[in-house]
Amino acid sequence: MSLQDPISDMLTRIRNAQAVGKAEVLIGFSNLNLAIAQLLKDEGYILDCQKVLVEREKEKAKEKNKSMIIIQLKYYMGAPVISELKRVSRPGLRQYKRKDALPKVKNGLGIAIVSTPKGLMTDKTARAQGHGGEILCYVS
Repeated sequence: MSLQDPISDMLTRIRNAQAVGKAEVLIGFSNLNLAIAQLLKDEGYILDCQKVLVEREKEKAKEKNKSMIIIQLKYYMGAPVISELKRVSRPGLRQYKRKDALPKVKNGLGIAIVSTPKGLMTDKTARAQGHGGEILCYVS
């Protein structure tokens, strides 16, 4: 199975795991997914994220060990801390914004994750440093 949009897959896995109350979720490893998870951890939306090596076996042939990311989800009083995860820029329609046009998510209560020439950062950080870029997703 080929994955067309790994960021969207990551966000959907987090949403689904929170909907059923899971403590942690496994996500396929990529440097971009790890950077997004680290940004969510820094902003306080998840407890922790770690890269792990998972051993997998298929019925007929052995598959190579696969790197995964374990994300420990955060809950407050039984409810998930992340109330909304929304993918903005997608492979079929990229969304780029200049530094003065970066969106504010829920009047500053949420964050937009922006891919800039200086790496991934939140909309607040990008605005402060004067960078624009691709709006990957909204988190609130």
